[in-house]
Amino acid sequence: MEIRWLEDFIALARTRHFSRAADEQNVTQPTFSRRIKLLEEEMKVTLVDRNTLPLSLTAEGEVFLLCAETITRQLRETKIRCLEIHEQSQSQIRFVTSQALFLSFYRDDFEPFCQEIGMKLDVNMRSSAWVGNDFINAMTANEADLLLCYWHPAIEYLKALDDENFEFISLAEELLVPCSVVSGDQRALYRLPGSISDPLPYIAYDDHASLNLALTHHLKRQHDIARLKVITSSLHSASVQALICEGYGVGWLPMKLLRNSQSRLIRAGDSHWDVPLEIRLYRRKESGNSHLQHFWTQIREVFHRI
Repeated sequence: MEIRWLEDFIALARTRHFSRAADEQNVTQPTFSRRIKLLEEEMKVTLVDRNTLPLSLTAEGEVFLLCAETITRQLRETKIRCLEIHEQSQSQIRFVTSQALFLSFYRDDFEPFCQEIGMKLDVNMRSSAWVGNDFINAMTANEADLLLCYWHPAIEYLKALDDENFEFISLAEELLVPCSVVSGDQRALYRLPGSISDPLPYIAYDDHASLNLALTHHLKRQHDIARLKVITSSLHSASVQALICEGYGVGWLPMKLLRNSQSRLIRAGDSHWDVPLEIRLYRRKESGNSHLQHFWTQIREVFHRI
């Protein structure tokens, strides 16, 4: 059964005339009559009494008319709602980022900027638990519009966004710094580089964490060798921060998280142990979302370093 058959039947019930109903439906009368006949064959009953003038509906036809009107009305309302949802989804800006950036740059800098310009992002909080390739997959599959991330030459997976389909804006510079809990004499309880005989307990990042890639790359290029003994590892800076605050060992945190630690943490080494990072915002170049284009233009005007 086709929906247009229902619409044909409603038009016929209203006009009580095959020719006028066919005109309303913009089809020839033979085509219209054939569709009404197909509808009756599908229902296996006669819906129209063709022996009356003007024609009338049979008892079965009257019952069917109520059903046809209900179905077509629900379909119209559903179509309107679906279009509204589609338009809303097309206008939303889908945003993903890591847990560390959620807790630092996004909260302190990016979100206030969005509020200032009256732009609301559809923030995917689940992305705070993602690893590197999850972000790439979301961007390449067009499941996210904006990716806020740390960038470092050693973060290999981000090279997938270097092709002509994507572009980025450099929003800020950041440092990944060694941290320790403060001891009783207001010094770092653990301080780099440690020694072979007494390596420092180390709260590491998981091998799949982007910050681990940058940190490992940096440490390999230092003249001093950090004498560290891994006691645990984590994907997320917040977990590393919590363990450092409890005094379990030394670890590296983004500077913004260190500043937000309410003086419970202190540097655990000189600046040559710091890992320089860049905070980038990526997007797909081709997008039908006009809100995204407007937002990108405003972001570029404020954060002009590229």
